[in-house]
Amino acid sequence: MTATLPDRLSVNPQSPHYSEEVLKQDVGVRFNGVEKNNVEEYCVSEGWIKVAAGKSLDRKGNPMTLTLKGKVEPYLRTPEASA
Repeated sequence: MTATLPDRLSVNPQSPHYSEEVLKQDVGVRFNGVEKNNVEEYCVSEGWIKVAAGKSLDRKGNPMTLTLKGKVEPYLRTPEASA
């Protein structure tokens, strides 16, 4: 793993923490030891993730999110590991 992942990353293109180059790689997030597939944004140093709250939308049409606090571990998924 040669690339280091940022401390904070978002999947929303309108966020200042969005990085298309990083998201082109397959980024995974473990939260409190459990792999999460619905993470909208994470911050390692502050120890939180934002996940979608069902199908609810805010007034701008973005998904409503919940902030969960705990141990955040981003990693790069590698297809070679599963083969």
